[in-house]
Amino acid sequence: MGNHERKHLNGVLSYSQEIVKVQFRDEYDDFCKWLETLPYYYETPEAIIIHAFFEHDKSLYKQKEEVLAGTTSGSRYLESNYEEGTYWSDYYSGEKPIIYGHHVVGEIPKVKNNTYGIDTGACHAGKLTAIELPSFKVHQVQVQTDHWKQQQSDWQIPVLEAKDWEQMKIDQVYRQLDKLDYKKEPEIQEFLTKQRTWIREIEELRTTIQTEIEIVTKTLIKKHGVNFNQEVAKLPYKSFVFKAKAGTLEVNDLEKTLYTPQKVLDLAKLLQIHPIPIRN
Repeated sequence: MGNHERKHLNGVLSYSQEIVKVQFRDEYDDFCKWLETLPYYYETPEAIIIHAFFEHDKSLYKQKEEVLAGTTSGSRYLESNYEEGTYWSDYYSGEKPIIYGHHVVGEIPKVKNNTYGIDTGACHAGKLTAIELPSFKVHQVQVQTDHWKQQQSDWQIPVLEAKDWEQMKIDQVYRQLDKLDYKKEPEIQEFLTKQRTWIREIEELRTTIQTEIEIVTKTLIKKHGVNFNQEVAKLPYKSFVFKAKAGTLEVNDLEKTLYTPQKVLDLAKLLQIHPIPIRN
């Protein structure tokens, strides 16, 4: 179990996790269930194998899960216990060797105080390193491609398309688009342009909704007369109708309630407004 697996289980996804989620598609939930079965360490007669960190003065069975997995909170915890510029392996004095990864240690394994750091940057065109037990013989293969860089490029559009744009707050949609604006790839810029057009149409739709509610309100007043309040109370958008009757309905009122694209689209559908903006 490492920090990336923990992110999936906690539902806090950064870009690399978003890629994985898109890759797994309908099998993503099964993947997460499998992650729940992963141990935080693996012990053999010869060594202890962990993903990231180890608190040097505690036994294996008293280690914090976030430390072993190398989460952000685990890192902060260790930083508060060790001097700046030092690492947990600088203090380890246990008899049993520890093999770990998580952060790149260089082109060759970092061997210190009976610890073996074997992340030699395989995903960034470095070397893939393995330690054979029980001999502790080191095997290395030179990687020919920066896999992470390639994956970032290959999955940009699928990840963007898979985002739940309809359920985001509208201001959050704009922040997401602004955050990605630095990317110069034509396909990314085309996607961002379409998204900006779509979200502007969503915002304009709130003005159309305001007008339509005012029309509906006049119709309801004429149709129901003294029973107006009783009939309007049955409507899911009754608060807007009451405001419209009082002559106080403003777009700002709609903005407070219809703060996601989906909420705007749902009310537009109820009011039978056409055409409704569709995200391409």
